[in-house]
Amino acid sequence: MLDLPLVLLSNRGPVSFDRDASGRTVTRGAGGLVSALSGLAEHLDDAVWVCGAATTEDTVVAGEALGGSIVVQTSPSPHVVEGDADGPTIRVHLVVTDPAAYADFYSVWSNPILWFVQHGLYGRALSPNITQAEHDAFEHGYAAVNRAYADAVADEVRARGGKALVLLQDYHFYLVAERVRELCPDVVLTHFVHIPWPSPDEWRVLPAGIRERLLRGLLGSDVVGFHTRRYARHFVLCAQELLGLDVDLDNLLVTVGDRTVRARYYPISVDPAALDAILGTEEVAAHVAMLRYAFLDGDRQLILRVDRTDPSKNVVRGFLAFGTLLDQHPELVGKVSFLALLQPSRTDVPEYADYIALIGAVVAEINARHTKDGQQPIDLRMAEDFPLAVAAYSICDVIMVNAIADGMNLVTKEVAVVNRRGGVLALSENAGAHEELGEYSVTLHPFDVQQMADALYEALTMPVEERHRRLAAAADQVRTHDVGRWLSEQLDDLARLAGYS
Repeated sequence: MLDLPLVLLSNRGPVSFDRDASGRTVTRGAGGLVSALSGLAEHLDDAVWVCGAATTEDTVVAGEALGGSIVVQTSPSPHVVEGDADGPTIRVHLVVTDPAAYADFYSVWSNPILWFVQHGLYGRALSPNITQAEHDAFEHGYAAVNRAYADAVADEVRARGGKALVLLQDYHFYLVAERVRELCPDVVLTHFVHIPWPSPDEWRVLPAGIRERLLRGLLGSDVVGFHTRRYARHFVLCAQELLGLDVDLDNLLVTVGDRTVRARYYPISVDPAALDAILGTEEVAAHVAMLRYAFLDGDRQLILRVDRTDPSKNVVRGFLAFGTLLDQHPELVGKVSFLALLQPSRTDVPEYADYIALIGAVVAEINARHTKDGQQPIDLRMAEDFPLAVAAYSICDVIMVNAIADGMNLVTKEVAVVNRRGGVLALSENAGAHEELGEYSVTLHPFDVQQMADALYEALTMPVEERHRRLAAAADQVRTHDVGRWLSEQLDDLARLAGYS
């Protein structure tokens, strides 16, 4: 398969550009997905990454490229390569779109509508209200921006002779595959959806014409990938029930005209070696010392959560469960702390801003009720600090992940790799990670506050030997199913599909 040129598409790319007093700056993209895809692209002879121009300076760089691509090197420090490179490089194509169209694409449709539908966040009695404004935003925003990105992908495919492997990423681009296939019929197309894919009834929230366009857009792919078998099965059911297509549920196949589209599941993972390296830094060691002093003197225990303040993460019910635990087990007051490292998310969306305010109110109420000897039970920090998070991962007694719905949840896997205290994974049954790690975890039912309180008590009182046994098994699962394997399994499947193996 790697004999074929590779074209990647994601909303955010491997680098971003900005300016400071010294001139243009280049920052490497963050996260495991960027690392995995960068590693792939850097080691291929012909690969290009199509992504959005997210900053003003990105737009300037795109203009300098005259609609083409630039070559960047991400290590040891990210920079644009003008001549010969002394290490692996990535070719990047920055797509510039109309700001008003992008706002409709991102802030009206991708977030919150698609995100809310796919995470089951709409209450339905009062929301959503799909008015003419939303219809217009779909046509002139989501569809228009998808067209622009699809055309950029097609340009790169044509530049490579019309044959390429195209890897599309996530819910921003459901209409891209169909258009790319129309323009470049010899491509091999895969689209990976990084968030949950719900059952057909959830999609009935959307207007029939729009949901059908989204599904048919995705079915332009040869393979549609998900984190779990449940999501892949839901996708096939949607094709059957919402589009009336012939499907094979056992083998997760959809017949579209003379083509067969395959739904597959590949659980995304983390890079254990990178996590081990971060854990070994002096910065993390300093954080560990501080956290031990603050939370773990004597026989005290620490519950941790690391999340964005997205309503799908279910932070409020998590705190309510902890409050219930302290109410029902007063002997734990002063003995158990809850450290929450939260990153504010999408604060321009009213529902998100309201949720942050509710989080603060619930924490204040629980702290007022259970502060003992001047020690508050919940330490809430609104900060994005990965070294601090890794330090906390390594020494916590319990990691709480009680999401309403989560495509995977990599926090769980990060903790499994770096924890050195026999930490217990308290994991929502609705997180994709539960399909892999549920047997090593204490399961949380995310709407049942009492059950979650009981599960936290079980985790805190679990025998030390059992804690370490479960954690070791979870760590082994993650280390043998890392992000490299996630990517290679997809490429192997595509190689077979294209007849390269």
